[in-house]
Amino acid sequence: MSWLQSPNLVMVQRFLDVDAMRQTLVSTNLANVDTPGYHTRDIDFRGEMMRAMNGQGDDGTSPFVMPVRGLLARPDGNNVSLERESMLLAEVQLQFKSATAILRTEFAMIQTAIKEGP
Repeated sequence: MSWLQSPNLVMVQRFLDVDAMRQTLVSTNLANVDTPGYHTRDIDFRGEMMRAMNGQGDDGTSPFVMPVRGLLARPDGNNVSLERESMLLAEVQLQFKSATAILRTEFAMIQTAIKEGP
């Protein structure tokens, strides 16, 4: 294993992959807020992270996208909740910022090791 494939970097990479997929779904849900019959979709973030930590999904398979149950549908059949999607978008952004902070720390440690090496 090379230093670019350290367990921390691999985990952050997987985290960012799942986070990006969720951000795409949230954005798609928001874009379809006025589409008659559209149903909100999401991923099980924790389940996908567990799958990634167990080495599943390394073969390029994408996270399992599922409809969100329990949301109230409007008369046109659309069940997108602006409040829910806005909250999830903020959550995804915070997760992204946290993950990039971890990456910055990892690369700072690598840079320190290079500078202080023989």
